Amino acid sequence: MPPTDPHPTPETKHNFSPWLGEMDAWLLREGKHLRPWQKLGGHPTRIDDVDGVAFAVWAPNAQRVSVVGDFNQWDGRRDLMHWRGDCAVWEVFVPGVRPGALYKFEIIDVHGHLSLKTDPYALRSEGPPGNAALVCDGPPAADAAAAPAPTDAGNPLSTPMAIYEVHAGSWRRPGGQMPDWDFLAGTLVPYAVELGFTHIELLPVTEHPFYGSWGYQPTGLYAPTARYGSPDALRRFIAAAHGAGLKLILDWVPGHFPSDAHALARFDGTALYEHADPREGFHQDWNTLIYNFGRNEVRNFLVGSALFWIEQYAVDGLRVDAVASMLYRDYSRAAGQWLPNRDGGRENYEAIDFLQQTNQTLHQEAPGVLTLAEESTAFPRVTGATGAGGLGFDFKWNMGWMNDTLSYFALDPVHRRWHHHRITFALTYAWSEHYVLPLSHDEVVHGKGSLLGKMWGDPWQKRANLRALYALMYAFPGKKLMFMGNELAAPAEWNHDTELDWGLLQDPAHAGVQRLVRDLNQIYRSRPSLHARDSDAAGFRWIEADDADHSVYSFMRLGAQPQQQLLAVCNLTPVPRSGWRIGVPQGGLWREVLNTDSAHYGGSNVGNHGGVKTEPVPMHGQAQSVSLNLPPLAVVWFELESAP
Repeated sequence: MPPTDPHPTPETKHNFSPWLGEMDAWLLREGKHLRPWQKLGGHPTRIDDVDGVAFAVWAPNAQRVSVVGDFNQWDGRRDLMHWRGDCAVWEVFVPGVRPGALYKFEIIDVHGHLSLKTDPYALRSEGPPGNAALVCDGPPAADAAAAPAPTDAGNPLSTPMAIYEVHAGSWRRPGGQMPDWDFLAGTLVPYAVELGFTHIELLPVTEHPFYGSWGYQPTGLYAPTARYGSPDALRRFIAAAHGAGLKLILDWVPGHFPSDAHALARFDGTALYEHADPREGFHQDWNTLIYNFGRNEVRNFLVGSALFWIEQYAVDGLRVDAVASMLYRDYSRAAGQWLPNRDGGRENYEAIDFLQQTNQTLHQEAPGVLTLAEESTAFPRVTGATGAGGLGFDFKWNMGWMNDTLSYFALDPVHRRWHHHRITFALTYAWSEHYVLPLSHDEVVHGKGSLLGKMWGDPWQKRANLRALYALMYAFPGKKLMFMGNELAAPAEWNHDTELDWGLLQDPAHAGVQRLVRDLNQIYRSRPSLHARDSDAAGFRWIEADDADHSVYSFMRLGAQPQQQLLAVCNLTPVPRSGWRIGVPQGGLWREVLNTDSAHYGGSNVGNHGGVKTEPVPMHGQAQSVSLNLPPLAVVWFELESAP
């Protein structure tokens, strides 16, 4: 431990009143400071009638800490920090420093080695390669944020959610250059609105040293990356999204961090934020370090970051990355490479407690906020209430549905009859959690190819399969997520170094897929049958689930009112089928509201001339039925327009 008197050199001339109050110190030590960003980091303030900046950093094992920057010629002898033994924090008030100043912390660590570290609580960064923090004017008070705070617009389980997942640096690049938030506010926001999405989800925007990590290896959990502009520019983007009726979700990464020397790794010469033992503290898949979730100050750092983005940027939700890797101590580890918990098991109790605390805090402090988990295992009650042992998320990505469905659509239709269950199986557990159906960036990277490339067949058949996949997803229970470029039927895998291939829209076949996505969103949002009972098994009913020989599926989606019903029929072979009889629950005219084989979308235009009338022919346990023309590799939706 550092001495109680750090023995400052004569150059230390600061003798101002303390920055941290006794209550702050107690809360930080106990890990209970809801808003630690308000005291740690660098903050313009006035102390003893003098203007300047108060700096504070947690470094319990350092021998000496200085703040260095362009205001003191980066000289660590000039502004030595004072040790606060009551909370293991170093602090100093430096008069005359103004917003915009660059700074780092110079640390003589427990071993006597000197290093320069970026402020973990930096609110703004200059970005790589310098990686210095910038003193900010803010953050503003929560009630003075540039964008409106999230509000509870009803039960999220029963409202439509169509998410457009975006990597900000590669959606569009004006003149081949990296976009900024103001450009995206004027282009991305109206595009998402025009296509009918309800939410934009941004891949991580926290500062990260390696652009190719897409933000999933962050070092600054309180600082927006400098690549796309200032913090205020990000606030303007979010305000533009809200003003256009969109909600904004940020990807948030509390599971691991990179080992870059300028950042959190061995911050004071010890494993401070991470575990010392690599069996707990090193992530083998990503060569990153794993947070020590059992340490008060680390947990406070992370929970504070989650609340910070909700309060200070008015985002509507956080999608938590790689939750499965946090929940299990043996995640992606062979025998002997992991340490069991206190009961000898594989569950990471500290990570579970952290996730529960995060969700409890967010939902208590910001009612109406959404949290979503990327969780790929059968861990129970991910979306269950924390009081009942659940993790407390609002939604969980349905990775099982995604894997089964994509593997099915990759099959030659000749073989699909043997894999019929890959489509039906998701309905056996569809209401065990509150799900989002994701066709995310993870499926179009690392040599996996594009979604279009995964589909079976020649170019026309691939597009037909893709259109059918999208309509099947929108008809299934669960909220929807689509990664940018999926709506273009991009043939190539996503490349973060360039913009999407917007030239594809010059081809009517690709423009047709985009039109389909727009119409899917419009119909999905306007029909309660497709969203109001996503979390209620009574909102779904199979008509025919077992016709494996023909790869035909038919089912009903049902809203709360009797008239809210939609029939979906899927023919997942390239064989058109005429006179195909389907039982329906009510007699009358069933209008064709969507047909993925429409020429409007690039299909062959096999259909039902706008609708079909029922006949008193019993079928599928129903007294009434309809005779349909089923287009090849297509999904058709019908709804009851009039009773007989």
